[in-house]
Amino acid sequence: MKTINDIDIKNKTVLVRVDYNVPLKNGEITSDLRIRASLPTLNLLREKGAEKIILISHLGRPDGADKSLSLKPVADTLNKLIGRVSFVDDVSGEKVSSTAEKMKKGDILLLENLRFYPGEKANDKDFIKSIIDSTHPDLYVQDGFAVIHRAHSSTDAVKNFLPVYAGLLVASEVENLSKATFHPDHPVLMIIGGAKVEDKQPLIDKFIKKADHIFVGGKIAADGYKSTDKKIIVAKDYDEDATGAKLDIGPLSTAELANLITDASTIIWNGTLGYTEDPAYATASSITAELIGEKSGATTIICGGDTTGFVETMMKDHENLHYSLVSTGGGASLEFLLGKKLPGLEAIKNYHD
Repeated sequence: MKTINDIDIKNKTVLVRVDYNVPLKNGEITSDLRIRASLPTLNLLREKGAEKIILISHLGRPDGADKSLSLKPVADTLNKLIGRVSFVDDVSGEKVSSTAEKMKKGDILLLENLRFYPGEKANDKDFIKSIIDSTHPDLYVQDGFAVIHRAHSSTDAVKNFLPVYAGLLVASEVENLSKATFHPDHPVLMIIGGAKVEDKQPLIDKFIKKADHIFVGGKIAADGYKSTDKKIIVAKDYDEDATGAKLDIGPLSTAELANLITDASTIIWNGTLGYTEDPAYATASSITAELIGEKSGATTIICGGDTTGFVETMMKDHENLHYSLVSTGGGASLEFLLGKKLPGLEAIKNYHD
């Protein structure tokens, strides 16, 4: 897979697909971690002499042009972080063309929410071509790992018009997930939580031969998950509320998991272990996040939307926590681990094949 490290970018205009699908509350960004995750790629493009950097992303699930989901607040935040960022409330046409023409070397332009337009999700070639015709890029960089499992215009159809390369975020995600999938260091521990067994069983089935231990917690364990495989360890005790609902795994199971984490060389965690929306039932997940984040020398991967969000929140308050990968792609990381083909990655590979 070719990345931006493999090519000469000097004096070239680069169109970059980023993932700025950030959480919003009352129009304010509540976490800028996804924006910060794009900075290594943007900084490297500037260091390598890119002429202009055009960014495209989506935000939320708008039904048409919903101003509450405009990327303008993202542009403002990005400008504070990296500087020289402008915004246009469209993705193609005269307004975009004239703004792009006035850009100076190293400037960054963020275009409006891709999903305001039906062509994005429809994987419409004409839609992505209209963006390209308005901005005149020399190459395309895919750095939105969270959307590479979607066959959308900005992940798939774009390969028909531009050479496609991976950004640093996508490269890091693929490198870490590939290591855990194809040549992990043993012992391998997979930690499974969450609520829906139908979402988790394929992952358990896929890794039962690769993992040394699979620990099952969360609601699926509380609901009575059973397995006769000796590799699979299901939580045995729980913290309950006044009604008897099992909302977190208990101290005995947490201690058992802690021992597995201590011994493991590769850890993949998908699914929180309790009802973490209530801090009273986030104890096991907090302990697990701390134990994994304090390990050194191990490959540690956090994936799944809820798990990633929980760990990202922990990292804000605990600067000592470090992980090999806190995946930005919930569905994308799971599909990668399951061995499915991802259109966004195939676009990179197919161009260079």
